[in-house]
Amino acid sequence: MMTPAVDPAKLALLEAALPHVVFDGWSQHAFDAAVAEVGIAADHARTMCPRGAVDLAILFHQEGDRAMVAALAEADLRAMRFRDKVAFAIRARLTAVSDKEAVRRGMVTFALPIYAADGAKLVWGTSDAIWDALGDTSQDINWYTKRATLSGVYASCVVFWLGDDSEDASATDAFVDRRIEDVMRFEKVKAQVRGSKALAPLVAPLDALAKMIKPPSKIPNVDVPGMWNKPQ
Repeated sequence: MMTPAVDPAKLALLEAALPHVVFDGWSQHAFDAAVAEVGIAADHARTMCPRGAVDLAILFHQEGDRAMVAALAEADLRAMRFRDKVAFAIRARLTAVSDKEAVRRGMVTFALPIYAADGAKLVWGTSDAIWDALGDTSQDINWYTKRATLSGVYASCVVFWLGDDSEDASATDAFVDRRIEDVMRFEKVKAQVRGSKALAPLVAPLDALAKMIKPPSKIPNVDVPGMWNKPQ
């Protein structure tokens, strides 16, 4: 689910902070410098960003998600295989923001225990945005497994991309394809297990249980982690 429109003043703070993030990371110094350059009251800035630069780092990531979704909406994906659509989406997300150092600094910030949950939520949000943009209609446990799998793929691609100095990021493109191929092999094994008559007595109850698990509601204020659908 994409986030609502952002206060232009907060976006201005983010833009002003980015040159400082390269040298100071997503730090208090970078945040204070941005506040001074934008020329807004410190109290107002803290109202928009209670945690200072960390909130700007989160916004930076979310703006990348917005750019990716916009790129997917403009692209003609109809002739692509689904695996190619997913790979295209990952590449679109990686190229949505050109400032690698800001991303690298963000990874350092969100690796800290106090912000680790925020980092995991951001990666999950990117995966959710990709699946939503590609028209995912899962209404059971598959909603979770798809996003969990893609979160792992995306995170590994980001790490590789940050260290990629190949021309036109060709090495990253190849890495993305390999990771997607690994996922497709896993999905093939899952399909074989489900289609096995020998394993049917074990698989059938698990499938029934999985179908009872529903994705979070898209209704505002009812966005819970998951819910059980009572059997009829």
